[in-house]
Amino acid sequence: MKIEGRVWKFGRDVDTDAVIPAKYLNLQDPKELGRHCMENIRPDFAKSAKPGDIVVAEENFGCGSSREHAPLALKGLGISCVIAKSFARIFFRNCVNIGLPVLEAPEAVDAIQDGDEVSVDLENGTIEDITHGLKFKASPMPQLAREIAEAGGLIEYAKQHLL
Repeated sequence: MKIEGRVWKFGRDVDTDAVIPAKYLNLQDPKELGRHCMENIRPDFAKSAKPGDIVVAEENFGCGSSREHAPLALKGLGISCVIAKSFARIFFRNCVNIGLPVLEAPEAVDAIQDGDEVSVDLENGTIEDITHGLKFKASPMPQLAREIAEAGGLIEYAKQHLL
């Protein structure tokens, strides 16, 4: 599975309340959640992001509460992948469960800039910064996690493989 998109870069310790503020936790529709994604830390994000765009972040992305609304908001906005130096464990798992690909790639995060065009090969764990002609190796998603993401999430994977 290959992904291409424009980068939106964020710093370290972006918590789930920054991804989707608590006042929107009564919403269940991913697209509606996406309309409020990152509004307190980057108000232009939800209005300007396009389907296929990629979030790149420093350490500990998705820390804080274990709400699955945070990855749902990103996916509902059309974000195709999140690349970070590291992820909060529960956020990482929630992303896998809903089919949002996540990669850890510290060198890529250091080099990639906001607005760059990036190509990601999930199977090989490779990231190419098309804008600057740079290539990076990420820790590839485990095969099962990748298969769940490609199926569109854990429920769809279970429908295809277990039922």
